[in-house]
Amino acid sequence: MRIAEIFQSVQGEGSLVGVPSVFVRSSGCNLRCVWCDTPYASWQPEGENRPVPVILEEVARLGARHVVVTGGEPMIAPDIVALTEGLHSLGLHITIETAGTVFAPVLCDLMSISPKLSNSTPLDDPHWAPRHDRLRLQPDVLRRLMDAYEYQLKFVVASPGDLDEISPLVERLAADPFRVFLMPEGREAGLLRERARWIVEACKREGFRFSPRLHIDLYGDRRGV
Repeated sequence: MRIAEIFQSVQGEGSLVGVPSVFVRSSGCNLRCVWCDTPYASWQPEGENRPVPVILEEVARLGARHVVVTGGEPMIAPDIVALTEGLHSLGLHITIETAGTVFAPVLCDLMSISPKLSNSTPLDDPHWAPRHDRLRLQPDVLRRLMDAYEYQLKFVVASPGDLDEISPLVERLAADPFRVFLMPEGREAGLLRERARWIVEACKREGFRFSPRLHIDLYGDRRGV
């Protein structure tokens, strides 16, 4: 697998926020979100190819009980199933972070799905905009993932109008509102706090949950944290 980075931190988003975790970031993505906060794993994929046993050794060395396999888009990595089987054999709690556009028969304890809204489309890129917009939302894949795994849906919210897309999709998927998280888009703590104020009100109104970006609050917009 092509790996951009492996590091230990705390989970910054979703239902396990604050939990010490090892992050395995695969490099490569089938989407190109305009606001992507890990362009080194999508827009300009970096990293080196590492055999699964080497990845497992590094994860075990770091010593956390939770592991987060993220990207990029880890579900397109050629050895993703073998990696999750190996992590499972280590007795770890496994979270997969995915956009929900691809299904693979992985082993995981939490499928953290972030369906991409129209706010993600790179409208200024004539090559990627149509491709991204065509691929970003795959309801049949989302349903399959939700049926197969313990899941959470995590939406990146940039403006109040995004709720006009989120609520109908949640209803269409028959998702449990308690498993739906709204998270402010941004890579700077002040902007996140500003957006959090009205996103929390939307959560109260819709019965969704609010997710912070704790790692930004703690460390800023840096890699490996």
